[in-house]
Amino acid sequence: MVQIGDRPWVLAHEPKGPLVAYLDPFGSYLLEQGFKQKHLGPQIRVAANFSRWLRAKRVAVMDIADEHARSFLQTPRMRRSIRQGGPAALRRLIEFLCHRDIICKRAEHTDRTPVEQVIDRYSAYLQQEQGLCDKTLIQYCPFIACFLAERFGSGPVNLAMLCAGDVVGFVRQQAARLSPARGKAATIALRSFLRYLRCRGEIQLDLVAAVPTVPNWSMTGIPRAIAVDHIHAALAQCQRDTPAGNRDYAILLLLARLGLRSSEIVSLTLDSVDWVEGSIAVQGKGGRATRLPLPVEVGEAIACYLRQGRSPCRNRALFLRVNAPVRGLGSPTTIGTIVNAALTRAGITTPHRGAHQFRHALAADMLRHGATLAEIGSLLRHRHPKTTGIYAKVDFAALRPLGLPWPGGAL
Repeated sequence: MVQIGDRPWVLAHEPKGPLVAYLDPFGSYLLEQGFKQKHLGPQIRVAANFSRWLRAKRVAVMDIADEHARSFLQTPRMRRSIRQGGPAALRRLIEFLCHRDIICKRAEHTDRTPVEQVIDRYSAYLQQEQGLCDKTLIQYCPFIACFLAERFGSGPVNLAMLCAGDVVGFVRQQAARLSPARGKAATIALRSFLRYLRCRGEIQLDLVAAVPTVPNWSMTGIPRAIAVDHIHAALAQCQRDTPAGNRDYAILLLLARLGLRSSEIVSLTLDSVDWVEGSIAVQGKGGRATRLPLPVEVGEAIACYLRQGRSPCRNRALFLRVNAPVRGLGSPTTIGTIVNAALTRAGITTPHRGAHQFRHALAADMLRHGATLAEIGSLLRHRHPKTTGIYAKVDFAALRPLGLPWPGGAL
């Protein structure tokens, strides 16, 4: 066994190969990512073994590519270490080398099908010329891929052959198997794609006019609000003596007291909170920034998390992962997971899942305490008053006098 200086890892052999000079910086990188010292050794050993393998294959550092990592993982020794996290350690090593510009991340050279090539060009158009975010691409592109696959299969894609019959048939097929809301989303994506084709001169006909309308009447449902006592129970079950409990408590309060969306919580940074003014900047839909007053209870919960629960790191996201690698929460679905876990700990079963039920609960509670729909829409940052109008359905005190008596009197 080789002990290198006072480092917290031990190697079975003296390290050799092109990555020897990067073992120490890689260890520092892992510490910055929130890994404990006891977890550094196994990952450094993977890097040292990879370096020795690269030396045997005569591969220089700047020539390291994805195929080298895949080949290394297929060696008998690495196949035995899959359950010990060998592939994950190698992935972090590659990320470290790319982060330091030691190697360039190369795109995978795989053969793209004709449909995938069209989707790639369409995605680039949406991002570069329309300025749409990744979430919109994730929603649009699967519908378009399905549309093209239905029409052209796996063969060449001749967009000039598209006709109104193809469009109508696809929408009818999607509407029959999807919910009204998803069916409407399919028509929105299809109209966007057909406008793109017309703009590029790929088609001569204005096929946008051929896209049928999928019935999807608004205001047909009741707001999916969680009960107030369930909110109190979920908050009470947060383990405030742990980093995760402090974080989850602050997130649940942001949902319950300010009605933030999951995506808005994920996008919060350390700079979002103005402690002097007592406000918080929220990045809402369409990139619209709004500054909201920060309730004392919420501010205290965030301050407690920052002092006792948030790991020290360079990441500016307000809420971080608890386990390494330490970084922002990443996806809005993480907030839904936190909410569902809190409800499970409290032994609560709700008709609906996810974080949005807290937003509905806030609006319904404000309405019960005399707030107007305009005031509710202002707090929830609705762009149109019609969006807030759905909460009129839960104002039973105002609706009761509007009910007509039953013909012939009560039975």
